[in-house]
Amino acid sequence: MLDHAVLTSVAEQMMGGAEVVVEGRAEKVMRTGTRRLRTVRFEMGGKGYQAIEQNAEKPSRWGQLARDGHKVVQFREIGSGKYVAVVVDGKVTEYGR
Repeated sequence: MLDHAVLTSVAEQMMGGAEVVVEGRAEKVMRTGTRRLRTVRFEMGGKGYQAIEQNAEKPSRWGQLARDGHKVVQFREIGSGKYVAVVVDGKVTEYGR
């Protein structure tokens, strides 16, 4: 079970600043290659995760929300590489539930 409060906090911090603090650890917000999307890696509950700003150019429903001005952040578990959740304007949706 993912901690929705942590995911929401990471999404808000990432979209609004240069670093994210999770469980007392500060992690620097980076930018991806050509698209320059925000991303940050962090640990939660002993597992590694990566938060990635949604690419507004994607044809998915999440891309459409980003084009419409919503703050959309995808979360990926680093170990498995699977996307586990998305946060849209502070509301968490877990995948596979």
